[in-house]
Amino acid sequence: MKLKSLFISLWIALLVLGVGRSGWILWQQPAQGAAWGVAVALLPALVFFMWLLVAPVARTGATLWPLTAGPLIGLLVWLLLDPVSLMPLLHILGTGLAGGLLYQFWYSRFNREQSDGLTVGQRLPSLQFAGGDGKAVRTDELTGPLLLIFYRGNWCPLCMAQIREVAGQYRELHARGVTTLLVSPQPHENTSSLAERFDVPFLFLVDEDNHVARQLGIVAENGLPAGLAMLGYDSDTVMPTVVMTNADGVIIFSDQTDNYRVRPEPDVFIRILDEAGVS
Repeated sequence: MKLKSLFISLWIALLVLGVGRSGWILWQQPAQGAAWGVAVALLPALVFFMWLLVAPVARTGATLWPLTAGPLIGLLVWLLLDPVSLMPLLHILGTGLAGGLLYQFWYSRFNREQSDGLTVGQRLPSLQFAGGDGKAVRTDELTGPLLLIFYRGNWCPLCMAQIREVAGQYRELHARGVTTLLVSPQPHENTSSLAERFDVPFLFLVDEDNHVARQLGIVAENGLPAGLAMLGYDSDTVMPTVVMTNADGVIIFSDQTDNYRVRPEPDVFIRILDEAGVS
């Protein structure tokens, strides 16, 4: 996982540098074929990450075709306009094509094993988290159905978009007596700021030192992108996971996605509750 942490930060930096350099060259020499090839190859991936940051994107498809098509079209541009310059070719094939494939089919996937403690039909184990006031919150002391969302932290734009979706349906959840727990291993101050931002009657909790994540086998060791530790986050985080129980504490839904970009739609939660007779 440490290699993944370094990869994502380095790849985004190379995308920014490659697009910036090609843009500068094209500003001065609009007919520079090699620069056009690099720009076409790298822009789709860079635009994708910008889209995640500015738009409420909670999920994507497992395969991102523009990240593959862009470098292939960029390669064609290079072949047609300037097949002599080899350095642009390295950007197109390395940063563009190889980087995009690694991101989609290696970085985005956890290759996780399904947690035995989160199997549908069995009782949810007793889990203990830290509340905003520092007091312990135990799942076996909560009444009614539970919705637990384990998210990576405020730094993850898809996690924030997922929480925004669930916050938008809190009335429907409340009407069914559901207690929603949002759990992250991030520092308490980050969780407190998130609670203030959304201002919904959810439990914003901290899994200190990933204690519960390790108990359940959903910890992502070195899952934090390199460089973000300077903001106070721990290098280990959690694999996005959603669990729902009925009023008896029996698990009725468990989403242990193997791809951090693939997450359940919010209407799935309401449908599962209704099918289980929770109202």
